[in-house]
Amino acid sequence: MTKLLLLGGDNPTTWMVYNELVAQFGLFPAIIERPVPRSKMLKIRMRKVGLPRVISQMGFVALIRPWLTRSAAGRLRFLRRQHGLEVLPPKSDAVHPVESVNDQASHELIDRIRPDVVIINGTRILNRKTLGKLNAKVINTHQGITPGYRGAHGAYWSLAKDDRDHCGVTIHLVDEGIDTGNIICQLIVAPEAKDNFVTYSYLQTAAALEPLATAVREASANTLKTVPISGASLVWYHPGFFEYLGNAMRGVR
Repeated sequence: MTKLLLLGGDNPTTWMVYNELVAQFGLFPAIIERPVPRSKMLKIRMRKVGLPRVISQMGFVALIRPWLTRSAAGRLRFLRRQHGLEVLPPKSDAVHPVESVNDQASHELIDRIRPDVVIINGTRILNRKTLGKLNAKVINTHQGITPGYRGAHGAYWSLAKDDRDHCGVTIHLVDEGIDTGNIICQLIVAPEAKDNFVTYSYLQTAAALEPLATAVREASANTLKTVPISGASLVWYHPGFFEYLGNAMRGVR
């Protein structure tokens, strides 16, 4: 019997994915990491994009995103009902909290479980040691169309760049890069005027659930087919405060 394992962050999309897969395959283990400490995240971001951009992103996260979440509450409830999305964690001993998927506690759990297929959702980047522990097919659901929308918030950025043909989600194998693994499938979503930055991930996850379950079945049966990633490659992060406001004036919320 194929042994499954989910590595995830403690966020709604992880529970959407895990609960759906448990419904289809039965209960299996999940290793759930706590959020990266904000101070550590800020240091990482500053190295990558510089202090002024990080300050602008902090303004978006602190001042704009909470308002978007409140204004989208009704839409989120509708999407949960429409697609049968369960956003709460199950109360089960199969769920194992850890500080990081890359720490020793996580590695010990992986050694004990010895999975055949691993599903990734919303974790920090797996380091080389963690990848080396996973002697398995490792599948990630990335919320963007790769390679043009790697990193974070791919649906938002595709809309901001007036590129609706690449507003979607990618299911792919995991390698040592950031969303650079071979592609299993890609799906396009079509946000409505009532959607915003907060609801895009619900649309993307809902679109990916059944194809992801199919990918898990095929990986279990050794029939999974992929295609190499190709094309122009870009990594995206949170929008900045004024950047978001500028896009919102053009109708991209």
